[in-house]
Amino acid sequence: MQFFKIEAKLAKAFKSEDKEYRSEFTSEVRLKTEPFYLKNDRKLFVFVSNVKNDRMVIGAIFERAFDTSAVVDSFIKYIEVDCIVVRISEITINEFENLVRSADEYFYIEADAEIMEMFGLHELAWFRRGRGTSYVEYLLKETPAKQTLACKAKSLLCGDTLAMEISRIYEGAAISVKSGNPVHYLIQTDDVQISNEIIKILLSALYANKRIENQRYCSVSFHSEDNAPGRNYESLYKASSGGAVIVSYAQEESEESDMARTGSDVIIGLCNLFRKHRNDVLSVICLPRSCEKIKRVFMENLGSITLIELREEAVFADKARDYLRRLARRNGIASDKQLYSRLKNSVQGYLGAELNKIFDEWFARRLKEVVYPQYAAMEAANKSALVKKTRGNGIVMLDEMIGLSEAKTVIKQALDYYKAQKLFHDRGIQSERPSMNMVFTGNPGTAKTTVARLFAQIMKENGLLSVGDLHELGRADLVARYVGWTAPQVKNWFRAAKGSVLFIDEAYSLVEDRDGLYGDEAINTIVQEMENQREDIVVIFAGYPEKMEQFLQKNPGLRSRIAFHIPFSDYCPSELWQITELMAGKMQFRLDAAVQDKLSGVFKRAVCCEDFGNGRYVRNLLEKAQMRQASRLVAMDIDQVTDEIIKTLIDDDFEELALTHELRKVWKIGFGA
Repeated sequence: MQFFKIEAKLAKAFKSEDKEYRSEFTSEVRLKTEPFYLKNDRKLFVFVSNVKNDRMVIGAIFERAFDTSAVVDSFIKYIEVDCIVVRISEITINEFENLVRSADEYFYIEADAEIMEMFGLHELAWFRRGRGTSYVEYLLKETPAKQTLACKAKSLLCGDTLAMEISRIYEGAAISVKSGNPVHYLIQTDDVQISNEIIKILLSALYANKRIENQRYCSVSFHSEDNAPGRNYESLYKASSGGAVIVSYAQEESEESDMARTGSDVIIGLCNLFRKHRNDVLSVICLPRSCEKIKRVFMENLGSITLIELREEAVFADKARDYLRRLARRNGIASDKQLYSRLKNSVQGYLGAELNKIFDEWFARRLKEVVYPQYAAMEAANKSALVKKTRGNGIVMLDEMIGLSEAKTVIKQALDYYKAQKLFHDRGIQSERPSMNMVFTGNPGTAKTTVARLFAQIMKENGLLSVGDLHELGRADLVARYVGWTAPQVKNWFRAAKGSVLFIDEAYSLVEDRDGLYGDEAINTIVQEMENQREDIVVIFAGYPEKMEQFLQKNPGLRSRIAFHIPFSDYCPSELWQITELMAGKMQFRLDAAVQDKLSGVFKRAVCCEDFGNGRYVRNLLEKAQMRQASRLVAMDIDQVTDEIIKTLIDDDFEELALTHELRKVWKIGFGA
């Protein structure tokens, strides 16, 4: 399907004051437009879009290739307009839609929506504006000669595959046929720029040899979260008849295994489209180099389609230097030893994508140091980001918390590690996204939930998580009541927590006394989703130390997916007093000097009891103290109650809470040991 914009010069210019003539002209053109469409068996539609002074703009859509000049001349003759065609240009669907809208606005057609629907273009508007997957259109601006295209292919380090295919394309057809694509294409590279250049070179050669009819081509991306291609993809392929559709895998390489396993419906749906439209639309698949599993799924579902693979070739010492030298010359700057210093290993092969990164980093430094020396002292963004302190209120609140030295250290190390990995990735050092999943082990009241909430906030404030909420779950949230419900319920929670932290408290409660029960299904699904959703979610498991060890042993893959094990120790008496002061301050209370002496003994006895509650014990003490203070104040003469008295808690307000748990084992010192 082809779309054109035709510009013509009228023999007689329109005058703005001649409204009657304009109205008559518009009416006559509109009345003849549809008959011309019917006369041509509904295979093409030509219309006047706008007339201004002595310029007339015409739009046209062809279902298949026609002699454009002949059709336009025939239309102009049919509507009986005296004009000379100045320019005919192939345009995108979006530009065509604008011409149709203009024609409707100036009453040269009956209704723009009807025109779009006649050719099945109305659904593409939803596709283009829809959420998630959408398409982008491009136009080939020129069609260079064969030798130029071959040189460009070799300059991209694609001489073995792309240059060879150009030679085959220019050999032409042995016999004449109306349509058909003998082969389709697969491009594998990690560099988007190289991929785009390969596409332009390939399509230019095909267009020059009339293997495709359209200068316009469409690009669409897919990923594992897409539904199987539906009517919107079908509309796109119909509108691309006679041209090409570029289909790219949009996710990062680390998700390739998940895509091959869970997203096969998407690939199968795409392959069905490729097979259905194999003769009228050229399909080009673009994948990262490492996506061998996804490539295999495509190959298994393409049927009898022949797929030509176009990929970069690795070059060594001298050729790698030549490539870098050409890049420098193309950018108008002389190469130097620094540029070649990254090519240390003479036996290592380099791809174009790797050499481009080497050049980009060198060129950025040369711009600052040589071309614009006034910026030489300025730090690169990635360097300043590496040394920049973690920012936000979350890290301040974490630092203010009492104790938790091990937790604070590990969390800051985890954040530094994650930030460093992002920077290394920008420098071309390829690595999988680091797992940030954690286990918090500690007794009740050791601030596990609070730290998890602050960790989520810190990750969001530093751009390491997109949402940064905390989803707190227990066994009841994960284990469903009926057979077959648990796995979907767990997956729903992971979807809800995308971009955030999933905090599973008392995770050991999922461990059953027998294998194969609902808890096992929940654990197995959690392990699977931790792998599937590792790009933008952090899972934190929390519970008692001994019981959490049993939980980690339940599934072999669980421990390997957890990067950080953070112990939350019980608070000592001095830390409990600091927590008391901190909590009281947040409640806007002042503690009388005698309170510390009284609570010192209380805390010493409390820490000798199993599961005394740590921070919760302190909170309970303060809440009880407020209640006793209220009773004390009510009994006083109201005139004697000052603001200072109201804001002060005294030692008599505090009452030691009864602890019924077993005493901890305490080592005796001296002769009684």
